Amino acid sequence: MTKPETIDLATRVLNRLRGRGAMMVTAESCTGGLIAGALTAVAGSSDVVWGGFVTYADQAKTAMIGVDASLLGPGGPGAVSQEVARAMAEGALGAAHAADERVTFAVSVTGIAGPGGGSAKKPVGLVHFALATGSGTRHVERRFGDRGRAEIRELSVREALRMLLEA
Repeated sequence: MTKPETIDLATRVLNRLRGRGAMMVTAESCTGGLIAGALTAVAGSSDVVWGGFVTYADQAKTAMIGVDASLLGPGGPGAVSQEVARAMAEGALGAAHAADERVTFAVSVTGIAGPGGGSAKKPVGLVHFALATGSGTRHVERRFGDRGRAEIRELSVREALRMLLEA
């Protein structure tokens, strides 16, 4: 269940998008659709939320939104990286905008929510975000720490919504 603070933030994002006459799309890995879920929990969101891509598996990132497989494979930075977060946002924006030119914002998230899967270099709680627009792509890295899977995912949703609100 999405927390009330998150729904409030989602409502503010939706109102801001409406005010600009814009639409947005999500590309989500570790949040598994929770960003789109928070936005669509608000009645009337369909006028500004185009949809979302849940690209949990590396192959989904490549097949659905065109993330270059070399970024994900051996020798690349890996799924939890700035490069992949950027590629996810840009790929989602490109796919959605090709279908509907009103889509001008895309937010992506990829990270390690735990409880396992972390390493010294990429610990549990490391999350990369990107926001793509027609004027460029912005990246944010957060290290939430090992606070539990549900909390890391909730904090990630809020960070993504804040990025949209600021854009």
